[in-house]
Amino acid sequence: MEESDRVARRWEDLDIDILVKIFQSFDIIELTSGIATVCTSWRMACCDPLLWRTLDLSMMKSNFIKIPLEPYVYVDARSDKTLNHLLKTSLSLSQGNIMTLIFHFNLYVSDDLLTYTAERCPRLRRLVMPAWNRIKKTGICKAIRIWQDLESLTMPSIANPPYLLEEIASNCKNFSELKVMGPFDNFFAATIITYLPKIRVLSLRCSMLVKDTLISILDELRNLEVLNISHCLLIEIPPPPAPRRIMRELDQYVLDKASRLREFLTCMKDSCIMCQRTRNDEGLMRWYKYEEGVWKADEVSSLSL
Repeated sequence: MEESDRVARRWEDLDIDILVKIFQSFDIIELTSGIATVCTSWRMACCDPLLWRTLDLSMMKSNFIKIPLEPYVYVDARSDKTLNHLLKTSLSLSQGNIMTLIFHFNLYVSDDLLTYTAERCPRLRRLVMPAWNRIKKTGICKAIRIWQDLESLTMPSIANPPYLLEEIASNCKNFSELKVMGPFDNFFAATIITYLPKIRVLSLRCSMLVKDTLISILDELRNLEVLNISHCLLIEIPPPPAPRRIMRELDQYVLDKASRLREFLTCMKDSCIMCQRTRNDEGLMRWYKYEEGVWKADEVSSLSL
C-alpha cells in the first residue's frame, strides 16, 4: 500500500464505546487527571454513566494530627485541597450518576463538602461514611434529605444516633442495610429498633456487644434477615456482685432466638486473628494499626468493599 493511501486515525476519532472501555481500566486519580480536557469525544467518554456508578475514594486518607479540642483533628491544607479537587472533578464528570459512594474512614470530609457532594449525586443508594469529626448534624441531615434513594449505609459509630436514624427513617423509604463500625451499646440498638424497625441487614462485626443488647436486636427487629456479629467481643453482665465476663461461645438461648434469621454470621474462635484483634483492642478496633484495607471486609457480601 502506498504511503499516500494510508489514512491515519486520530485518538479523538475513536468510537466512544471503545474509549469508555479503555477508561474503565483507569482509577479515579487517572480519570480526574485531565483526560476529559483532551477533546470533546474524550470528555463525552469520561462522562459516560458506566464509569460513575461507583465513586470509590477508599484509597484516600487525610493527612492529619489529633488535637485536644473539637473537631479533635487538624487536617493539612494540601490534603484538603487534593480531596476538594478530586471530588469536585469527579462529581462534575459523573453528571449525577453516582449510585455508590465510598469514603475512607480516616478521610476527614468537611460539612460543606459533604453537602456539595450530596447535591451532585442525588441518586445515591449506598454510602460508606468517612469520619464524623468535621461533619455537623445540619450537614449530614441535609445530605440524607437529598439521598432519598439510600438503601445501605456503612458508618463509624456515633455518640448520638437518634437524629441521624430518624432522618433516614423519614426520608429513605427503601433503606434496608446498616453497618456500624465501632462501639455499639444498648442505646444505639434501641435507636435502631425505634426508627428502623424494618431493617433487613445489620452488621456489627469487630465491635463490643453486650449479650442483652444482642437479645434485644433479635427480639425486636422482626424483619431482620441477616445479622453479622463476627469477631465481636461479646460481654455478659450478670446481676451484681458477679463480674462481667467475655463469652467464648454463644449459648443455646441466643442461638434459638437467632434461628429465625436467614443468616446469622458469627466467629468467636481463639485462633481467628480478627477475633484476637478485637479482644486486644477491647472492642474498639484501631484499624490504623493493621494492614491497609482490612476495614473494608465484611462477611455479608453486599457490605464488603
